[in-house]
Amino acid sequence: MALSEDILQRWRNSEMVLLGGSAGSFRLIFQAVRSFTMGLNKAVVVIIHRKRNFISEMEDMFTSNMIIRFKEIKDKDKIENNTVYMAPPNYHTLIEKGGYFSLDVSDDVWYSKPSIDVTFESAGDVYCDRCTAILLSGANQDGAEGLLRLRGCGALTIVQDPEDAEMRQMPDAAVQLNAAEFVMSTEEIIELLKKVN
Repeated sequence: MALSEDILQRWRNSEMVLLGGSAGSFRLIFQAVRSFTMGLNKAVVVIIHRKRNFISEMEDMFTSNMIIRFKEIKDKDKIENNTVYMAPPNYHTLIEKGGYFSLDVSDDVWYSKPSIDVTFESAGDVYCDRCTAILLSGANQDGAEGLLRLRGCGALTIVQDPEDAEMRQMPDAAVQLNAAEFVMSTEEIIELLKKVN
């Protein structure tokens, strides 16, 4: 599908971008964030399922290949534009009114901490229709309920085409719930994320 003027206008109006995924999503997320420039003028929050206590080279890969700032979230960090924030392992990331993050140690959701659902739902409470949320490849249903909640409050909600995803369970769950307003191929998602205000 071509990117309609409605999609582009809602993308331009978004102040926050949420990228959620699990197995099979890293390559697309990496391709997206390395293309972001200072013209993005949004805060980007990446929620990827990561193994407990697994020290990853993910952060190094991001920071050495990005134009805009990259930061792993810490409790009470202020949310700033033109920054890519990574949800840390072993915590749920919440978005608070007033433009701050908070970290939560409550139980796993869908066997995961961070949970995509938790972050998506809290973003809906704060950003509503000023948010774009994209759910990508993954091996469970985390993110589908949160995406549905975001759609209900007017956010631009997108899911990676299950046929295009390495692991289709996560996008399939969102499609079945009618949580995504748009189902897009990997190429279409990258094309949208490259648009600047």
